Amino acid sequence: MKFKHIIALISIMFLFLTGCQPAAPQVKDTLVVGMGGDAVSLDPHATNDQPSSRVGRQIYETLIVQTEDLQLVPGLATSWRQVDDLTFEFTLKQGVKFHNGEVLKASDVKFTIDRALKSAFIGHIVGQIESVNVVSDYLLTIKTKQPFAPLLTHLAHPAMSILNEKAVTDGGENYGLNPVGTGPFKFVSWTKLDSIVLTRNDDYHGTKAKVKDVTFKIVTDNTVRTIQLETGELDIAYDIQASDVSRVSGNSELKLLRGANLSTTYIGFNVEKAPFNDVRVRQAINYALDMNAVVNAVYLGVGAPAKGPLGPNVFGANLDLVEYAKNVDRAKQLLADAGFPNGFTTTLWTNENQARVDIAEIVQEQLAAIGIEVKIEVVEWSKYLADTAAGLHDMFILGWTTVTADADYGLFALFHSSAKGTAGNRTFYANARVDELLNIGRTTIDANARLAAYKEAQQIIRDDAPWIFTWTGENIAGTRANVVGFVQHPAGHHKLVDVTFNK
Repeated sequence: MKFKHIIALISIMFLFLTGCQPAAPQVKDTLVVGMGGDAVSLDPHATNDQPSSRVGRQIYETLIVQTEDLQLVPGLATSWRQVDDLTFEFTLKQGVKFHNGEVLKASDVKFTIDRALKSAFIGHIVGQIESVNVVSDYLLTIKTKQPFAPLLTHLAHPAMSILNEKAVTDGGENYGLNPVGTGPFKFVSWTKLDSIVLTRNDDYHGTKAKVKDVTFKIVTDNTVRTIQLETGELDIAYDIQASDVSRVSGNSELKLLRGANLSTTYIGFNVEKAPFNDVRVRQAINYALDMNAVVNAVYLGVGAPAKGPLGPNVFGANLDLVEYAKNVDRAKQLLADAGFPNGFTTTLWTNENQARVDIAEIVQEQLAAIGIEVKIEVVEWSKYLADTAAGLHDMFILGWTTVTADADYGLFALFHSSAKGTAGNRTFYANARVDELLNIGRTTIDANARLAAYKEAQQIIRDDAPWIFTWTGENIAGTRANVVGFVQHPAGHHKLVDVTFNK
């Protein structure tokens, strides 16, 4: 009997001890990322905006990858070689599966490029491609219409993410709401203007994602986004506003990341609308503004005032341009010469971005000094893109990221007459000499000849002033202190496959 009592006592003690052991700490396995705008579409051929690219980069992959230091390395293509002036040959990685189980083949690449060529949004990125020839399941050639120097960098653009023909066909018009790629994360759900949820692709052909799920949370208010980072509602916050930089850097629970990017913010004129069809009016407005004051007031030392359309880290940028300096007397004379001695009334559009709203208000105040009354309109993002593409605006504030880090992408889509509207030229600017120079820049292989063409083109654009040249930017993000492996890409679409949490 005593023996049985001892056994029972030991059993009770064991249950008590094991029951009182502290539970193992839960490992955080969902990464929550805050960004300032919702995606427009997750079909890479149906849009070319930054929020969509930021999500799409996790779902899709390209033939070639542009690294964070802007080098080109193998992606879905393991290797490539230039056959002649017009032709490149690509060898695909074998054993890659799309999220629907289909195996990646050269036919998918051909389908993707053929489809991209028809897109009003991104067709200009691949417009120099004449044909794609499938040699075998894992070998293909791409032939251009003429020598096209930036082909490889264009193939690394998010818009050239490789699609699965069956998934696109099955998805029909709704494909952009249910995307299928080969990337490290798979699409789960999208609640418009709220969040996009992804989950790890456990069949991924490369190194698998370190977290199980990623939620992109749409937080349009910059201040609220910073607050949610502070409270832990967000693990990563993109695009920390300048006024919050010290707030994040001074918080021991957070980390601030800064890095030069490839973006330019500008105020564009609709040059097909009076009075902006007169170059004197556009120049007058440039002379009326003190952009250094605007940048200092709004961006607080983040980034720098822009002298032209390209940032300094883009190949082909003309660093010798002279900025428009504030000269109110010259501005008034130009307006008078154009027939507006007493100014005029116009509208300036911006989207729901506080920094851009702040810029608009300062511009409004400064232009009042030369008799121009500016009415500011804040427009929801998707409508903003659609309406500026349709030319419904007078003036507007927008940004452009030269994703490829090559002047062709930073100039052709924005200033070539063939790219008016949706493709990027929302000022509807046209100049025959600029067209000629941009065509030279993309069709000659000689680097010096390309630089000369781009330098001249930028000088003409600066003088024609379809833009108010505003700001070249920085990527500024904040993370919780326990987030590791997050690296910003200069183009702004940051990969999350290697991001995880400290134990």
